[in-house]
Amino acid sequence: MSDQAPARSGGMSAISWALTIGCNIVAPIVTYNQLTDHGYGEFTALLLSAVWPLVDIVIHLAWRRRIDEFAVISLVFLGLTIAVTLIGPHSARLLLVKDSAVTGLFGLLCLVTLAAPRPLMFYFGRKFATDGSAEAVERWNGLWDLPGFRRVQRNLTLGWGLAYLAEAALRIGLSYTLTTGEMVTLNSVLSYGVTAALIAWTITYAKRSRARGAAAAAAAAAPTAEPATV
Repeated sequence: MSDQAPARSGGMSAISWALTIGCNIVAPIVTYNQLTDHGYGEFTALLLSAVWPLVDIVIHLAWRRRIDEFAVISLVFLGLTIAVTLIGPHSARLLLVKDSAVTGLFGLLCLVTLAAPRPLMFYFGRKFATDGSAEAVERWNGLWDLPGFRRVQRNLTLGWGLAYLAEAALRIGLSYTLTTGEMVTLNSVLSYGVTAALIAWTITYAKRSRARGAAAAAAAAAPTAEPATV
């Protein structure tokens, strides 16, 4: 079986990413700025701007008409964010710290799933590298039989986990040195900037791994040269 990932429609992928960026970066920043400009407190503006990621989840669930592992994880972390928001003093700065802590929990979850039968990045890869059809999903699941594929998925999960733990620590530190307005922008930009960097690393690493696997397979299939006779 080839270890080439099932194809995904470029147009649908572009629309999906446009929705994600709009609902998770642009809309929260605009909402926060508009609310604070109209007299709302920082905490209220920050809390209301966090509704947009939920809109993103609902749109994607309605679009795909099914609940997959990625949506479940997103909903779980949204629930955690709401829960920690209601705990303790209603401080905008503390809300930013709590939001960063949730990101750190995601990184920790990545590392914990390394002990599971299949790590978290396997499921993320299945969502973003396939078109969601039964055939593409079945083919992706079948790639798990390849040792090289399993190694790549575990290494990717390790990289994402460590990166998000470091990113959360940085955001928590900056929450106590920058203003709330500055952190609202930086939170989204830093969070998705790190994610974009991880995606670029994931694509590059996966391509190189596939190339090494193909080269190894070609070398193994090549006929052994016979020794020259005198």
